[in-house]
Formats: sequence, structure tokens, C-alpha cells
Amino acid sequence: MLNSVSPGSLLLTFLIIVLLFGTKKLRSIGEDLGHAVRGFRKALNGEATDNKDPQP
Repeated sequence: MLNSVSPGSLLLTFLIIVLLFGTKKLRSIGEDLGHAVRGFRKALNGEATDNKDPQP
């Protein structure tokens, strides 16, 4: 009973989160999370970070 998640319960949870935080705060959280994931992937691939001078 507790191990099944229905689409209705997911929608209700999403609506509650939007009401609590607001759309602007959720957007900024999403952008920050996206930047963090991109930085993590770059670090895993060994790519250079956002340096202004390229390394020789």
C-alpha cells in the first residue's frame, strides 16, 4: 500500500510544493541545481573549469 505512488499523489505533492515555495524560488533552485550538475559532469570528464586563461 505504501510502496505504490499514483500520478494523483505526485500532482498533489507538486502543487503543495509550489504553494509553499512559489514559482520564482523553484525556478532559481532548478537553475542552481542545473549548474551544479553541469559542473559535476565537467569535473568527472576532466574538462577545464570556467577559467579565463586556458591552461597550456
